[in-house]
Amino acid sequence: MQVEVSIQDCFFSSSASAAVDNSLNSAASEAIPEGIAPETWEIWFYRWMESLHPDIPPADAYELSLRLTDDEEMQALNSQYRQQNKPTDVLAFASLEVDCPQPVELMEDTPLYLGDIAISVDTAIRQAQQQGHPLKTELAWLAAHGLLHLLGWDHPDEDSLSEMLNQQETLLQIIGLDIQQN
Repeated sequence: MQVEVSIQDCFFSSSASAAVDNSLNSAASEAIPEGIAPETWEIWFYRWMESLHPDIPPADAYELSLRLTDDEEMQALNSQYRQQNKPTDVLAFASLEVDCPQPVELMEDTPLYLGDIAISVDTAIRQAQQQGHPLKTELAWLAAHGLLHLLGWDHPDEDSLSEMLNQQETLLQIIGLDIQQN
């Protein structure tokens, strides 16, 4: 099984990042480019997909996009796609929800595109500080949450939310991280 991850680090290219205070900005700069290298993200998603493999659509290869951005862009996306005019921590845009038949030849040669995950680094920084764990852990937590949404998981009620959060904890343990909630 192959997992291809396209990573877009847009956090520092936007005007909103200039509004983040210096301590948060330095935390983000430490965590994003150096702390979580693209190869690390790829390894994480590969391990997660490997562990979830029995429960996902069969394919030889999978592909997804991860966008690390800021609250300003997340607010725009959240407003456009969820009609909630406020920033959020993670959004997932699952391509598997769209029923689009593909020729067999194309499916054999092309990775199965799972969709896009967008994470607000601004919000992740605040949440990591509130929870008392490293930013790296919060970003992995949010990425795992987004991946589960791409694979069809949802949390319309407390029971399904609890099940999803338990699965996220398992995914973090697989990559050697532990979510320590206060």
